[in-house]
Amino acid sequence: MTRGQAQIAGPRTGQRPGDVAEWLRAGPSLQEMCEAYPADWQRVDAEVARLVERGDTQEMHAYLGTLMQQQAPSPAGRSGRLPPRQVLISQTIRQQMAIRAVTQALLVAEAGVSGDQIALGRVNRRVIEKLFLTRSSRRKAVSSIAFRLVWPLLTQRRRLMPMMFQQGVYCFYSRSLLRGVADLIGGHSCLEIAAGDGTLTRLLGKQGAQVAATDDHSWDRSVSYGPDVAQVDARTALRRHEPEVVVCSWPPAGNTFEHTVFSTPSVQTYILITSTKDHEAGNWDAYRAQTGFEMSLNKRLSRGVLPAGSVYVFTRTPAPGARA
Repeated sequence: MTRGQAQIAGPRTGQRPGDVAEWLRAGPSLQEMCEAYPADWQRVDAEVARLVERGDTQEMHAYLGTLMQQQAPSPAGRSGRLPPRQVLISQTIRQQMAIRAVTQALLVAEAGVSGDQIALGRVNRRVIEKLFLTRSSRRKAVSSIAFRLVWPLLTQRRRLMPMMFQQGVYCFYSRSLLRGVADLIGGHSCLEIAAGDGTLTRLLGKQGAQVAATDDHSWDRSVSYGPDVAQVDARTALRRHEPEVVVCSWPPAGNTFEHTVFSTPSVQTYILITSTKDHEAGNWDAYRAQTGFEMSLNKRLSRGVLPAGSVYVFTRTPAPGARA
């Protein structure tokens, strides 16, 4: 928290216009401004929404230029009377909110997100849909460049993943991650366990990897299982398929099936996509207890798990006395 943020908690604290100006000079984000002044944000939202809906970037640039050329609100109005302190504060805040909001909308539009049907109050939802989902609302391979540009600008990004968790979705996959995992699979037989809706297998297939998706369908109340996700538990799937490579994305924390991966003779490589926090996913007791695989964190691939995650690669080590 900055010094200005500590002094100004919201619109009802009786702060002076000078204090607000000091806070604004500290560079609060649009999200912080919206949280501190929700009523002013509603007015800015309504004023700017029509502009953003039209999606004309030249018009947005012109409007932004007008906003930035405006002088700070004068303490004295046209009548010469001093307006109430809160009026001055609201005018200052709304001007700065509008500048930040239109700047964000421009960056979104110029990053390739369609401007039609976008109202500023819905910009988070619409950008998320464009960035992460296909027209049929299926997860898609995400452009890392677009993500790095747009994600920091979304004022409601902190709410996205908790909302997605309820649907059994814990991350999104960048194109670079998918290419890297597909390269690790190569031409080997591959099985995905705990595949959920089958997104990872489907996207890896577009990279040329042949993967069989399986899941026990135990989360059918929250997960929409794809038609290509075979309903079979992990232990049975490993026994039937005898895969050389196994992939798993965000296995349940403390699950009872991952240890079977390490005891399956055919498995040479296990690719685990998981949380950055050990307690949120995976069977870490099984990872630490196994002795037949070398575990390594692939930092390059981890950067491709969006918005954040880790990729661990387990590689089977030669048995003692085995020929090289």
